Amino acid sequence: MPPIRPEPPAPANPQKARKGFNRIWHAAGYSVEGLRAGWHEKAFRQEAIAAMVLLPASLWLGRNWVETALLAGSVLIVMIVELLNTGIETAIDRIGPEWHDLSKRAKDMGSAAVLLALLLCAGIWGTAFFQRIFHG
Repeated sequence: MPPIRPEPPAPANPQKARKGFNRIWHAAGYSVEGLRAGWHEKAFRQEAIAAMVLLPASLWLGRNWVETALLAGSVLIVMIVELLNTGIETAIDRIGPEWHDLSKRAKDMGSAAVLLALLLCAGIWGTAFFQRIFHG
């Protein structure tokens, strides 16, 4: 007689048990909640407001779809990295308020990632403006 295997326990996260469209629907809801939470962060809100100007401007400044995609994509990358940085900071703060070398390192690295994303965005936009102004 084969050994009787107990049924695995239900996952702690109900999202893991969802399948198909139901999973996609709930995942989209979680994403919207993440954007709402991001909106309450000053840095993300500032970047989102800048994106409201820069994304349409990318259609004007870009001369072809590749340039437009680089301009718009660089703006979106800043927002994505900011959300990830905020997630890191929130998780670290959840662990505890006391100062720790590893917590500082994680937060500093998240901040550095935002800085690099901003420099990338500024470089792409600066180059595009230079090309537009000086090379017609």
